[in-house]
Amino acid sequence: MEKICEKSFDEERSLYGAKDIILENCRFDGPKDGESALKEASDFKLVNCYLNLRYPLWHSNNFSMDSSMMTEGCRAAIWYSNDIFIKSSKMNGIKALRECNHAVITDTIIDSPEFGWKSKNISLEKSSVTSEYAFLECENLRLNNVLFKGKYSFQYVKNLEIDDSNLDTKDAFWHADNVVVRNSVVKGEYLGWYSTNLTFINCKIIGTQPLCYCKGLKLIDCEMIDTDLSFEYSEVKATIKGNILSVKNPTSGYIKASSIDEIILENSKYPLNCKIEVDE
Repeated sequence: MEKICEKSFDEERSLYGAKDIILENCRFDGPKDGESALKEASDFKLVNCYLNLRYPLWHSNNFSMDSSMMTEGCRAAIWYSNDIFIKSSKMNGIKALRECNHAVITDTIIDSPEFGWKSKNISLEKSSVTSEYAFLECENLRLNNVLFKGKYSFQYVKNLEIDDSNLDTKDAFWHADNVVVRNSVVKGEYLGWYSTNLTFINCKIIGTQPLCYCKGLKLIDCEMIDTDLSFEYSEVKATIKGNILSVKNPTSGYIKASSIDEIILENSKYPLNCKIEVDE
């Protein structure tokens, strides 16, 4: 592979269609303010590079980025690309990843509104994500040891696994399908409404009005903190360690908890056949 070191690129499509190159200590920045620097490129590496121009990695394939910086000015950085490996980097700028396939991101700090939309086969580990509207309509998504902060996350996702993570997010997992969350903290409001086959295992769930209108919902050995009006019109199988503030009109299955402050079974629009048990 050709190695290019300590060069600056600021022209439009400066490395368009490039192949078999290593870019080390390079800068994509400058007065010409050119877009799409590595569009249609393939089989390349970015090492300790600085990216401050728009749309640098569109329709790019089989590339890696190591110890590099995408600034806030690097908008819509990686779109329609495949076979991506990113580590020890910073990804800033709105819409940093979209409609990509097969990406592994590790040890990376992400601060990007609308991150990851409509992507498939994404693995994210040992990283932090700040995003207002992350992972919309993603499929085959895997998160491990991730610190997430934002809103409206994981909506309409399919086939998602999360382990050992901390999520601070409202309206998460709406309309999600086939999701498993293990050994994690999930804090927010209106968690998981309208989801199908959403499972929490050994998790701590915090916040108001969680898990309503769900189908195939499971909670296994979880805690629920400050969770009022839980499970409205949901098909649920739940074993809860500790207290639930209130449960309202679950439709089927069972809920087993150490204690429940209030059980509300009234004014339901649907038949209520859920068995509710408390240890007290």
